[in-house]
Amino acid sequence: MKESIEHLIQEPHIADIIRAVGEIETKPSGGVYLDLLESIVSQQLSVKASETIFRRFLLLFRDAYPDASVLSSMTPEQLRPAGISQQKARYLQSAARFASGHNLENKAWDNMSDEEIIKFLTNIDGVGRWTAEMLLVFSLRRPDVFPVDDLGIRHAMVRLFGLQETGSELKNTMIRLAEPWRPWRTTATLYLWRWKDQF
Repeated sequence: MKESIEHLIQEPHIADIIRAVGEIETKPSGGVYLDLLESIVSQQLSVKASETIFRRFLLLFRDAYPDASVLSSMTPEQLRPAGISQQKARYLQSAARFASGHNLENKAWDNMSDEEIIKFLTNIDGVGRWTAEMLLVFSLRRPDVFPVDDLGIRHAMVRLFGLQETGSELKNTMIRLAEPWRPWRTTATLYLWRWKDQF
């Protein structure tokens, strides 16, 4: 992360955040498949709620590991005790079936661009661009991801730059303001998330 920090501190806005937040660490990835399931569980939930539900979800399985063949054969009723809705149960099972057919842990991700990976993963029912971008950030450690549709990032950018725009105009402004952060927008994103949590 040192190289990215050296680049980002040249831009005053993100430099102020880096100094305010200090050094940050990201949790180790559990692997693309497990991270995919966790991202689906976390959709539209707070961090605390999603962590609780995902922990309960894992406990439904032997060795706390949701084997793809086992998960794909379960009913929504079997997943409900963990707090998994019927819709998310369907999404999780779609991800399990997809993982079974594509060997996600050994896929040649390095041969694919970020956009190619997003297009590939969004073939899964319930996986949109945001979920795919979370995998790019936390599982595949891609350096230049900027999830402009993430609500937390939007709130942080509005506060940081005093933005008044809304809708597509806000999105376009955010993309423009983040341009100086290339090719390390992932690190900037991590700092924006952490900074947002402080207010």
